[in-house]
Amino acid sequence: MLDPATIAALLFLATFVTEDAACVVAGSLAAGGAIGLELAIAACFGGIFVSDLGLYFIGRVSGRAAARSKLFRRFVSPRAVERGARWLEQSGPAAIFVSRFASGLRLPTYVAAGFLRVSLPKFAFYFFVAAAIWTPLLVGSVYFTQTELPGAHVLAGGLLLLGSVRIGLALSSRKRRKKFAGSLIRVYRWEFWPVQIFYVPVVIYVLLLGIRFRSLTVFTAANPAIPGGGFVGESKDSIYRGLSESSAAGPHLLHYVVVDPLDFRDRDADRLIQFVSSEGLRFPLVVKPDAGERGKGVTIAHTPEHLREALRETAGPQILQEFADGDEFSVFYYRFPGDAKGRIFSVTEKLFPEVTGDGVSSVEELILNDPRAVCMYSAYLANIGNEADRVPSEGERVRLIEIGTHARGAVFNDGDRVLTAELENAIDEICRGYDGFYFGRFDLRVPTAGDLSQGKGFKIVELNGVTSESTNIYDRGYSLVDAYRILFRQWAIAFEIGNINRRNGARTYSVPELLSMFLLRGRLDATEEPA
Repeated sequence: MLDPATIAALLFLATFVTEDAACVVAGSLAAGGAIGLELAIAACFGGIFVSDLGLYFIGRVSGRAAARSKLFRRFVSPRAVERGARWLEQSGPAAIFVSRFASGLRLPTYVAAGFLRVSLPKFAFYFFVAAAIWTPLLVGSVYFTQTELPGAHVLAGGLLLLGSVRIGLALSSRKRRKKFAGSLIRVYRWEFWPVQIFYVPVVIYVLLLGIRFRSLTVFTAANPAIPGGGFVGESKDSIYRGLSESSAAGPHLLHYVVVDPLDFRDRDADRLIQFVSSEGLRFPLVVKPDAGERGKGVTIAHTPEHLREALRETAGPQILQEFADGDEFSVFYYRFPGDAKGRIFSVTEKLFPEVTGDGVSSVEELILNDPRAVCMYSAYLANIGNEADRVPSEGERVRLIEIGTHARGAVFNDGDRVLTAELENAIDEICRGYDGFYFGRFDLRVPTAGDLSQGKGFKIVELNGVTSESTNIYDRGYSLVDAYRILFRQWAIAFEIGNINRRNGARTYSVPELLSMFLLRGRLDATEEPA
């Protein structure tokens, strides 16, 4: 059994990792008699106050360079620090005091106080007072519920009390209430569910298909031209070069170049403009990882500075691609080996959400007031950057995103209205010219939907392989059952095509090989994507 002094020291250190959890544990230990309540409160208070001062000095000594570090950005985004700085400048001591009680505001506000060189005695005084109120309240509430409340579930009662306090703070302003409402909408509208949850039934169905076809990975033979069939981490450059072998694809391909981001970090604007021009490109440019998925790491660079910023925190080959304006659609195609003609499985129309100015509200407020946009509040805010505080004029339309990715906030509708024999023939001709490709999804840009219906004028942004998603499922007209029915059929086709190709001698990848691809993808993500 540890003595009280040792427990106090451990609680002191634990606050550096997670303040609230340390306080909850401290209250529970005090209720059990392992440490006195006063000592438990003092240990947590000391750790919280010291860590507050430490964050202040990080901001003061290291400045904004610290906020750009990958370690720091795992815990708080640069934008959060900027908001904390603006709030601190506007509200002064009140911001310093209130941030102690509002989850998510503490860290950026403390660091911002250091950036702005707030008087250290003033900073220390306000946080001393705030921590002196907060710590006994939290530790004491847990202690009280476990020593005074009857019943076997006193700990649950304490956690409920803590949760109630947190919810009360979360709803303490109109902005927080709007964000909370958006979070609730994300729970009951399945299109916003995390993929790890949404795809559980699909994974189970794929396992059943693996039993039926006597191979869990036969689908990796669906596209012999692409490593793993395009399961994970496939090279966009390699696929695009494969497409270029199809003569029918030529007029629909976009110009691009693959670059190493390290080559760009010391280039000034003139040199970047010269490079872009020498490669036959011009701004705006689409910047994306050569091996990426679900829109991760995709940016549209409108200026040389945007380009440099986009490449600053990336690693591994990046693609700079000609930007194609117009409407965006996804076309999911498949062809059974041996068939003379393939088919379009689905078409998805992608819409880029906008908010309309009223001459009074900022862009951020317009997002909060929109019943759907508020569900993607964080994604839109990250995309619009400094536009968040701008007040658009009445009737002005502000586009929230220019990238056709559902995870980034694009709206997906079923696009069957543009599906015609002309479109199907055009896509089929392109795919039959790409030897070894049978199954996947095109992302297209086109001047108008009418052009796409005629099978002309479209540009191929990229082509994805076997784990492509039939994105029409996100149409509001589809139920959850409809979505799973479509995805089940999609995966059944992938297994059927892979099985035919396997019989024809195509290679299937093993489970360890696929796991290795996943691990490699994870390492690249950790390097390319700052948190």
